Amino acid sequence: MKVKLSFPKTTLFKSHTSYSPEQILASGGATAFGRKTGKSNETLIDSLKNAEPAEPFTAEEWEKLMTQLDATK
Repeated sequence: MKVKLSFPKTTLFKSHTSYSPEQILASGGATAFGRKTGKSNETLIDSLKNAEPAEPFTAEEWEKLMTQLDATK
C-alpha cells in the first residue's frame, strides 16, 4: 500500500516541512517514512560530521553561568 504524503499549508518551521505522527505511522513507521522522504541514517551522520562546530555559549556567557553556579551551590 503506497501512502501519499500531504504537506500542511502552515508549519512551525519556515525552512522545514513538519509531519504529524499519523502521517509517519501511515507511511510504515519512522524508518519507512525516512526512506520515502529521501532521508537515511547515513545522510544524517554525514550532515553532522560536515557541520560546523557549534558553541552554545560565548566565553562571556560561560563566565556568567559559572559565577551563577558557584553562587547557588
